[in-house]
Amino acid sequence: MPPSDLVVALTGASGAPYGVRLVEVLLRAGRTVHLTLSPAAVEVLEAEVGRTVRLPADEFAPAALLGPVAHELDLTRLRYHHFRDFRAGIASGSFLTAGMTVCPCSMGTLAAVAHGHSENLIHRAADVHLKERRKLVLVPRETPMGLAGLRNMVAVTEAGAVVLPAMPAFYTRPRSVADMVDFVVGRVCDQLGVENALLRRWGENAQE
Repeated sequence: MPPSDLVVALTGASGAPYGVRLVEVLLRAGRTVHLTLSPAAVEVLEAEVGRTVRLPADEFAPAALLGPVAHELDLTRLRYHHFRDFRAGIASGSFLTAGMTVCPCSMGTLAAVAHGHSENLIHRAADVHLKERRKLVLVPRETPMGLAGLRNMVAVTEAGAVVLPAMPAFYTRPRSVADMVDFVVGRVCDQLGVENALLRRWGENAQE
């Protein structure tokens, strides 16, 4: 039976709501999620979502990340790994997964992945997915784009990653910020092979 575990990393780009919602959706889909966060991600979570998350493994609280919906989820499927813990299974290619996403993905993380600098568990896990030819989805949220960032996007794409910028569409007629978040999260789920009904797809309900 193919592995169904997924790796999710949140880093320091704007876009924390995407990462939080993604973790929720994957847990609701019955997936086991291996989660890791960078220190910058924690700062962005505080600024954008108003949630205080602690990085030490013995202090990490799922409810602090997921908020009020946490009690609705099977939190036994959420496996947290400190970003410095290279003993975590996701640091090795022998640990089987169905894919990984960095959502959101900072330009610094993008650069590290593009050039193979495994300075923390996030970088290493991404490198593992590339070398093992597994799905790796990077979700940058940056504007305007600098030349270095654009070149790094080309480099990771050539290495086998999918670059999926956090760009909500408007043909879905979003009525709220949550709708725009769900569009991006739904597209990430599509890439990871997770069925979802988070967005109205092009060609559906065309007469509306």
